[in-house]
Amino acid sequence: MTSLRISLGYELEVRGRTREVERRTFENVIDQVVLGDRLGYDTAWFVEHHFTRGFSHSSAPDLVLAAISQRTERIHLGLGVVLLPFQSPIRTAERVATLDVLSNGRVEFGTGRGASPLEYQAFQRPFEQSRKIWEDCLEAVLAIWNADGEPITRSNEFFEIPDVAVYPRPTQVPHPPVWVASTSLEGYLAAAKHGYHLLGMTMLKGIDDVASDIARYKECLADHGFDPATRRIALMIPWHVAPTREEAIATAADPVLWYIRRQVNLVTPPDYYDARHATHKVLGQLAAGLPPDEAMATLREHLMVVVDDVEGSRKAVARIAEAGATDLILQAQVGGLAHDRVRDSIELFMGEVMR
Repeated sequence: MTSLRISLGYELEVRGRTREVERRTFENVIDQVVLGDRLGYDTAWFVEHHFTRGFSHSSAPDLVLAAISQRTERIHLGLGVVLLPFQSPIRTAERVATLDVLSNGRVEFGTGRGASPLEYQAFQRPFEQSRKIWEDCLEAVLAIWNADGEPITRSNEFFEIPDVAVYPRPTQVPHPPVWVASTSLEGYLAAAKHGYHLLGMTMLKGIDDVASDIARYKECLADHGFDPATRRIALMIPWHVAPTREEAIATAADPVLWYIRRQVNLVTPPDYYDARHATHKVLGQLAAGLPPDEAMATLREHLMVVVDDVEGSRKAVARIAEAGATDLILQAQVGGLAHDRVRDSIELFMGEVMR
């Protein structure tokens, strides 16, 4: 019904404080990706967050994806994203290349600078310089891979590469596809200037404003000599589909709103002042405090979340394609939703919504 590539996206939310709940969450997520591999999902994307109890325990996504790589055959493994400012480009290049080798060339390399002042404090990086540090780190990682095993040198306030050769080399030549995550128009345009693929979300702006930003991203690609038709644009959206809308809302309203309450306060990027972004951030915050039926109506109207039946999900998919996206990333495991319900939704989406 559509040319959209369909993927799975994970924050690794943990609702509960016991070690057993935490362990079982990882076990369930791996099982879901193995199912997604069999059903034909394109990529499994995992975020990187630190110090976000409950909301996201995905502090080492490359390790989770390494485990998944040994239990899957086809599905791509998305780092969505590696927070580049927090470690040496040497370590980033080594770990991502190792994952690419283990998976026989299935890595999608998503990058970002993060949005948490606490993370910058803990990793001893200046929050106000986040964009510059990210740009320098990304340039260094790509230089390592493009050197193809030859020594390179870089000197920077926050890292040193002292004429060393870095191994292993990625299986993909010269390196895995590069994606940039952003919630701002400024970030979209920064990605376009370098020809990078784009990872976005509708959680803050809603689908109409995101569509406007996507159009600007494509214009900027063309202005800088890149063919927009060759670049991918993925939107990550909390999504639950069930046989009826009533069942979907009864099952997923609480987990989705639990997630929203935490997400809207964590994803505002540094030095971001876009008025529309602020409006929708307030909208998300207000929705989180409304009764579930009103909250879901507000969030669903803007495609900030999709909680619906098969037909409603098909209409949402069509709106996302019309907005200019090439990829849809389903956050099916959202807010501690029961594992069996997540599996049901993953199967129903690919079996019925995309039929």
